[in-house]
Amino acid sequence: MNHDDLALDDPVGQSLRGRHARFARRLGRAATFQPEVATFSAVSADPDAAEWADLAGLLGPGELADLFSCPATAPPDWGPAFRLDGRQMIRPGMARSDRGHTETGTDTGVVELGADSVPEMLDLVARTRPGPFWPRTHELGTYLGIRDNGTLVAMAGERLRPPGWTEISAVCTVPEARGRGHAARLVGTLAARIAARGERPFLHVAETNTGAIALYERLGFTTRKQVTFRGFRTP
Repeated sequence: MNHDDLALDDPVGQSLRGRHARFARRLGRAATFQPEVATFSAVSADPDAAEWADLAGLLGPGELADLFSCPATAPPDWGPAFRLDGRQMIRPGMARSDRGHTETGTDTGVVELGADSVPEMLDLVARTRPGPFWPRTHELGTYLGIRDNGTLVAMAGERLRPPGWTEISAVCTVPEARGRGHAARLVGTLAARIAARGERPFLHVAETNTGAIALYERLGFTTRKQVTFRGFRTP
């Protein structure tokens, strides 16, 4: 499989045009995810006025246009909603031994989370705020969790899926369960599963989250590029 990392320059658009096309809403050249799956929208790298009008028509007046890491500048009548500096990290080619971790115990105690776990997942996200997560976000890929006496205390899962890649996202642990290696186990297990199917893992992290960056670097991730997450309100 060709793991051309150029697909990572437009992870939202590449996902919506490919493996997540079933979750897409489109108008002209603009696209966005279905409500409750994700808020991310996609336009081309250099959209013209017609494309911005398409996105505004798709979202409706006064709605959030979450452009994720797209560098395009919204028209002046679009109000800024948020801006956050971050980085995109990738895990270079994984060794065969890494791909076998799910067979040798890395995922012991790790459980898959499905629709019946959504209330717990939403509660965990509300407590830890790892980033956007909605009632149907879990449909984008596999989500894994760790329980302590039956209570969900940590999770991570798969989100954007541009060709040849899968994004690891929603990495979070409740404060009282931190320091036990839960995030490392979950990210390591997901990375191994992704590699086992011939893809490569990547992720995004806020620049201020130095602890998470250090963890991902220990797990073999390197920074591919700096990004800025931005959102706007449609006119």
